[in-house]
This record gives sequence, structure tokens and C-alpha cells, in this order.
Amino acid sequence: MEQSEKYIQMTTAPVGRLIGKLAVPTVITMLITSIYNMADTFFVGLLDNTSATGAVGVVFSFMAIIQACGFLFGQGSGNYISRALGRQEREKAEKMASVGFYSSILAGLLIAVLGTIFLDPLCRVLGATETILPYARNYLRIILMGAPYMTAALTLNNQLRFQGAAFYSMIGIGSGGVLNILLDPLFIFTFEMGVTGAAVATVISQAVSFLLLLFGTFQKDNLRVRPGLFRPKWADFAEMLRGGFPSLCRQGLSSLSTIVLNLTAGGIGQDAAIAAMSVAGRVMHMAFAAILGFGQGFQPVCGFNYGAGLYHRVKEAFWFCVRLGTCLLLVASVAGFVFAPELVSLFSSDPQVLEYGRVALRLQCVSFPLMAWTVMCTMLTQTIGRVVPASFLSMARQGLFFIPLVAGLPLLIRGLLGVQMAQPLSDLLTAAVSVPVYLTVARRYLQEP
Repeated sequence: MEQSEKYIQMTTAPVGRLIGKLAVPTVITMLITSIYNMADTFFVGLLDNTSATGAVGVVFSFMAIIQACGFLFGQGSGNYISRALGRQEREKAEKMASVGFYSSILAGLLIAVLGTIFLDPLCRVLGATETILPYARNYLRIILMGAPYMTAALTLNNQLRFQGAAFYSMIGIGSGGVLNILLDPLFIFTFEMGVTGAAVATVISQAVSFLLLLFGTFQKDNLRVRPGLFRPKWADFAEMLRGGFPSLCRQGLSSLSTIVLNLTAGGIGQDAAIAAMSVAGRVMHMAFAAILGFGQGFQPVCGFNYGAGLYHRVKEAFWFCVRLGTCLLLVASVAGFVFAPELVSLFSSDPQVLEYGRVALRLQCVSFPLMAWTVMCTMLTQTIGRVVPASFLSMARQGLFFIPLVAGLPLLIRGLLGVQMAQPLSDLLTAAVSVPVYLTVARRYLQEP
């Protein structure tokens, strides 16, 4: 599709059909992204080693940091790209794509070097107990090797998506996810590498995703990432920070909250508690990834039409996503509540893990339908460049509310129940504060002239 045709489609096609076309690939992309760790948790769980399962959950919080960098540069450059294309400023969009891509590679390289140097202290900070530490060390050492192209792959994924080329981002991420599922049992069991094999499978799969996404930039009229355009200025980084800071907050605080969760749960129930909360978190992360992907399907429509001054289409698309997303999450939450024991048992046969995980999963299902409203409010404010409200909403769920709750509730409620209640209460509070944020943003920035 030529760029002029894409502009016409994004600004005139019925928003429901347009979002459906863009959201299906992005939902699939986000689901498969979450499969990387979900698959590792599943296959490592078959080793019948609670400490190894806990190690995957511990390192997941660090992988969220890698993802945070990828989303910082990908969402930061992508938001600008969609608005620039909406204004029909292709040269500026292509320069930002190149700056975002090469910056993400350098950031990933820095993460890999520092993480390798401070490997053991890092594992302990992430929440590894003495029994989990050897497994976490082996898993994380391999993951760090792939950090540069992991961040770059996420950046390319977001840039393609913001151009309206969601199909290529789905192919890139999807192929890696399928490959990861195939390689996990090969390296873990056939080659008898255990938890290290899971990490090897992950980095190989991520490398394949990166190459396919890079290939996608050369297809049709997609923006190229040219080395000659990597002449960054402070204004470029400021623009990327403006558009990507909310994603950095969301992913970074997700990592920090997981660390606090591991430390708190480990202090109460040791390895079984860490493994149980990790399993419940992975299951809910799968559903959260789906609604996040739905919101990311909304973002190109929002960015193009906001850049073109078509604010009524922005609001129409927003409310379409809120209504449909809430209905879908309601169905998923009911299913998760009913089948919680069966879902947890897929990842562990430890009786304590099953009991802790079942309760945690059911409690999270109670408030989960509210996430459609919260995610869409965050995506809207971020895409139109309102960095302060977008950052506040991104920080609220896993930072401003969850961390104090998961640290404080166990002091009031005995046992692990306080830890298990922290996430649903955080979701409820986040949904409540999103209401005045949306009303303020809509009144100030989405009124037709």
C-alpha cells in the first residue's frame, strides 16, 4: 500500500473495521511475546523442580527491564512516526525510525555488559533465594547475551505497528514465539540443559524475530532504518522520551513490582510462594498482553487521526475499544476464575504451589475486566503526546498502588493472602483514577475547533 493510500485509509475508513484490522495482528503479537516466558515456565515446570520454576519467575522481572528499553525507543519513536505520517511528513518519520532503532541496540548492549558484570548481585536483587540462585544465574547469563537484539526487535515491532504495518510485526514476533515453543523441549530435555536450555531457546527465537522484523522494514512502503540517518540530536531523544516514557514506566515498574513481590512472597512461603505467584502472574500476563495488543491496535488510528486534526474519530475509536475490550476481558475473567486450578496445574504439580496459585489467580480475575478502561486511557494519552497523564497512569497500576499494597498488606493480613490481594486492589484503584484523567484530557485536547 502506498503511503498516500495508507493515509486515506487511516483517516476515512470506519474505525471499528480499521481497529479490527490492526488489532488482530497486534493482539497475536502481544500474546506470542508473552509466550516466550510462558513457554519457559511451562517446560521448566515439567522438570518438577520448584526452585527452577521460581528462577524463571525471578528472571522475568529482568526481562521486563529489557522490554522497557525496547518499548521506550519503540513507542517513543513510533508515536512520533504516526503523528508525522498523519501530517504527511515522511522524511521526519524516517529519521526518527533510524534514531530509535540504533539507540535501542546501544541501550541493549549496555544492559548486557552491566548485567554480566554484576550477575550474582543482580539475581539477588531480583528476589532469588539461596536455592533459586544457581538456576537464576544460569538462566539470566544466557538471556543477557540476547539483550541488544531483544531491545531492537521490540523497537522495530512498535515502529512497524505505528505505521499501520501490523502484519509484518506479527510475522516477526509470531515466528519467534512458535520457534521458542519448539526449541524449549529440545534444549531442556533432549540436550538435558535444564533451565539453561530454556534461556538458549529464548535467545535463539528472539534473534529470529529480530531478523524477520528488520526484513519487514524493506517491504513495500515501510520506513527504512538507515545508518546514515542516525544523527541523533537532543531534540530527538526528548521526543522519544516524551512518547516512550509512559511505556518505560509501565514496563520498568512491572519489573520492580515483580521484584518486591518475589521478596515479599519468598519471606512468607519461600520457593513455593514465589513459584505460585510467578505462575499466576504469567497466566494473567497472557490476558493482559491481549488487551495491551488491542490497545496497540488503537494507537496508529489514534495517532494518524490526531495528527490530521480529526478528533471525533479519535474519541469514536477510543470508546469502541473500551466497550469491546471490557466484554472480552469479562469472558476471560470468568473462564480464569472457573478453571484456575487447572491453569495453575499446567505449570506445577507442587501442592503448595497449586493452592497459593489458585487463590491468587481467582482474586486477580475479579477486577481484571477493568483493565480495558485503564489500558485505553493510557494508550490515548500517550499517543497524543500528553506525557504527564500518560506517565501517571502507566505508573499507577504496578507502581503507585501495587508496590505499597504488596509490601504493606501482609503486615495487616496474616499469611500469603495479603500478597494475593495486592494486584486486584491495585487494578481497582487504577481504574478509579483513570476517570478524571480521561475527562480532563478529552476536554482540553480532543475538542473539535
